This record gives sequence, C-alpha cells and structure tokens, in this order.
Amino acid sequence: MTLTARTQLDDLECYYDAAPRSSARAEDFGPLTLFVREGAGWPYYARPTLGHAGPVTVADVDAVRARQRALGAPEAFEWVAEVSPGLRAAVEESGLVVHEHPLMVLDADAPAAEPHPLVRVLGAADPLLHAALVVPHLAFAAPGTGIGPAGPAELAAAITARAGDGRAEQVAERIGAGRSALAAAFEDGLPLCSGMHNPVGPVTEIVGVGTLPAARRRGLGRAVTAALVADARERGVTTVFLSAGDADVARMYATLGFRPAGTALIAEPADA
Repeated sequence: MTLTARTQLDDLECYYDAAPRSSARAEDFGPLTLFVREGAGWPYYARPTLGHAGPVTVADVDAVRARQRALGAPEAFEWVAEVSPGLRAAVEESGLVVHEHPLMVLDADAPAAEPHPLVRVLGAADPLLHAALVVPHLAFAAPGTGIGPAGPAELAAAITARAGDGRAEQVAERIGAGRSALAAAFEDGLPLCSGMHNPVGPVTEIVGVGTLPAARRRGLGRAVTAALVADARERGVTTVFLSAGDADVARMYATLGFRPAGTALIAEPADA
C-alpha cells in the first residue's frame, strides 16, 4: 500500500470514528467501540477503536455482542479490511457472517455530472422529507439493481405506515445544522430515489442511496449521487467516499469518478 493510499484510509478511519458521535453515544470495549444510536434512524454498529494497533480477540467480539443484545441493538460490526486485517478472524470465530463491499473514493479532479431534472437537494422544512426517507427502506428490502415489483402503491403505504416515526424530524435537525444533506428524485409528487451525505470537516460519506425497485434502470441512483457530490463540493468537502453494495453498483459509481480505495466489511448474524 502506498503512503498516499494509507493516508487516505487513515482519514477515513478518523471520519468513521467522528461521524456517529453527533447522534450516538460511544461505549468503550478496549479494541472495539460500540456506537449506540440515540433517537430515531438507522441503528449503528461496533468498529475498531481509533488508533488501536493490537489484536482483537473473539472474547472482545463476544463482549460487544452481549452488550448489543442487552440493548436490543443489531449485532453488527463494520470495518475496513486493509486497516484492521485481524478482525475478520475474530468476528467469524464468534459466529458472524462477513460481507464485502467495495470502498470507493471520488477522484479530486472528477468532472461534475450534469444535473438531472427530477433531482433536487431538500431543505430541512421540505414537506416531502419524510417521504424521501422512506424510499431506501423499500430499496434495501429488495437488494440488487434489477427492476422489482415494489412501486408507487407500496411506497405510499410505507410512507403512511412510517408517519410519526421521528426520522424526518431528526434528519431535518441535521440538515439545519449542516451535518447532513439529502437529495431525491421526484416524479408526480413521489420520491423514486434518495440518498444522503454526512460531512465532518473536509470528509463526507455518501450513504443510503436507494431506488424504488419499480423505478430502477433509469439512472436515478447515479443522478442522486451526482447531486450529493455537487452539494459536498459546494460545502468545501475535499474527500467524498462511499461503500458500494456490490460490483455492479461499483461500476455505476465509477462513471462518476469514484475509484477503489479498499474493502468495507460488515459482519452480522447469518439470519439477519
């Protein structure tokens, strides 16, 4: 690994440690840190403690899993393979399944993509904020890039079912504070794709880009990602990164100028 690549991964490690702290508390487990979400939203995970260079044992992993169960939180771990190469063995010995995802960083000189007519960045008071946040739930329930059956009717039902869950209020607060930005593609008043980025200083991660299964293969995921990149650059962010779901999704991100930087690993129980 070159010095530049290692420095880049070190910058991402600092981001991974800092980003959850604005909406989660950190619990110290020695070589591991457990982030526990406070309020509504996607649950967090455990990851290697920033700066820890020693081994991680299966007992360390088991201790975190016991705490996650006690909290009613998912037994989930996330880390970068190239930074913490020894963690995988301990996690697998503990009984978790590890999934690999391409970790990609945007080229500093990648050209800006043309804005898409259906895509916009939402403000904190946007009345469609709640609806836009529901789309990824349907998208991730049917992973992949193929067109699926879930469409406007299923989305409308999910929007109603999730009303009042507190997620929109939490994200609105983060948008107002400059800690998150959300972009979405709308057609006939319904969001078809959405995603976010969460800046911390000069670094931001694009997360949760998901397209309504019935609206896939229209370039909306790419367009939403491009809008998030443009927003990040307007804020002065210099490092934009993401984890792709699989190789097919990684190829789409590559068309925007994202390049491989490592391997993001996620571990969870086999039946999760």
